[in-house]
Amino acid sequence: MNPSSEFNRLGGSSTNMKGKRALTIVIKLGTSSICDEKTHEPLLSNLSLLVETAVRLRRDGHRVILVSSGAIGIGLRRLDIEKRPKHLSAAQAIAAVGQCRLIALWDGLFQQLRQPIAQVLLTRNDIADRTQYLNASNTFAELLSMGIIPIVNENDTLAVNEIKFGDNDTLSAITAGMVNADYLFLMTDVDCLYTNNPRTHPDAQPIEIVEDISTLEVDVSSIGSTLGTGGMATKLTAARLATSAGVTTIITRSSIPSNIFHILVYIQSLKEADPNSQPQTPSITKTSPVLAPATSTDSTITPSPLLSTAARLSTLALARSPTPQPAASILHPLHTRFLPKPRALRDRYFWILHGLAPHGTIYIDEGAYGALTRRDKAGLLPVGVVDVAGTFAQQEAVSLVVVQRAVGGYVVKGPEVGKALVNYSSTEIARIMGQQSSKIHELLGYAGMYFSYLSSLFIHLL
Repeated sequence: MNPSSEFNRLGGSSTNMKGKRALTIVIKLGTSSICDEKTHEPLLSNLSLLVETAVRLRRDGHRVILVSSGAIGIGLRRLDIEKRPKHLSAAQAIAAVGQCRLIALWDGLFQQLRQPIAQVLLTRNDIADRTQYLNASNTFAELLSMGIIPIVNENDTLAVNEIKFGDNDTLSAITAGMVNADYLFLMTDVDCLYTNNPRTHPDAQPIEIVEDISTLEVDVSSIGSTLGTGGMATKLTAARLATSAGVTTIITRSSIPSNIFHILVYIQSLKEADPNSQPQTPSITKTSPVLAPATSTDSTITPSPLLSTAARLSTLALARSPTPQPAASILHPLHTRFLPKPRALRDRYFWILHGLAPHGTIYIDEGAYGALTRRDKAGLLPVGVVDVAGTFAQQEAVSLVVVQRAVGGYVVKGPEVGKALVNYSSTEIARIMGQQSSKIHELLGYAGMYFSYLSSLFIHLL
């Protein structure tokens, strides 16, 4: 995976001090990993270990971004309020109080290791505009090139349902795509993704590698904490977004941040052992309470001397590598790794697909969909449009849904298949849909070469 062109433009090095390529790593921490669900007190031991981990990655030459929830949880503690309020305005007020305390907490911890941080607050509106999206991307690139760790959160004080990301899992995935990250770590309260809820099903088995999320058959019924908005389902959504941008996405336990080191060492060792090997789905193995050893003396990522004794002695759940290594089988922390798509969406394509909220829906027939997805892609013409829903203007985003002929009309074939930026408004589309292109000028008084710009169409949405 190539480093971000933006980093190269700014003169950022693509290799670290040991001659290996520097990585861009996004780490997402949920509310339940930041503060206690009942008392709302910050989990200082967790946060301190995470800070040590992030600083060590920075000192090894890697670029690190934290996506941190917790503003409302910390705000509840500051105001001595027991439960998260139901009214939006009250929750936003508490978030405004909590965000100040939260960033101060992070700054105090990072200051102990002389690591500067920056606060970045986003809403979906901030990246819906192309210029603002590029400005945010450039700001991230500049901060990372200066050795600063950005700490990202949704701007809860301003966000309403129409402009919310919904949860910080989604925000972290969009951030990872925006900076062309190599890895996205979704830190949670379980070791990995299981075939069933391990809290209620003791026979649930861990899933270590996922090549195609659409083929997963798992129970994601568990919801997030009472303070947060996420859960395992939102993490799968985030994994879909991030892997579509070429980002390897990993779910692992947040209480042991040093897992990040050992997982990266493990993945790197597999690549060094056989760079051309295809990933294999591992068999389920017994866990062992032994720390994962470093497997390569010249590895870019090594066990950290910064880590506290408690972190080094933490009990890890480990699994054996499915691929025999020349020296020995590698022990590594349990985790679920979602492999990136072979053909990653970049820049404008990713922005259209995941940065823009759709303002309406265009229903197209199977013939039009076939033309849009073939190797020599064609533009969407009016004749392939069956119906339009919603109200939108030119150059706004719309969802595309495929329908098929049935008795008495059409039926929706499945979920939306992509997004497009339209060259015509919803009113104009309603007038020209189903018509030959030659009639557009007659019906509207003008005509463009293509009905809409569909460069981002070819990745299925969630």
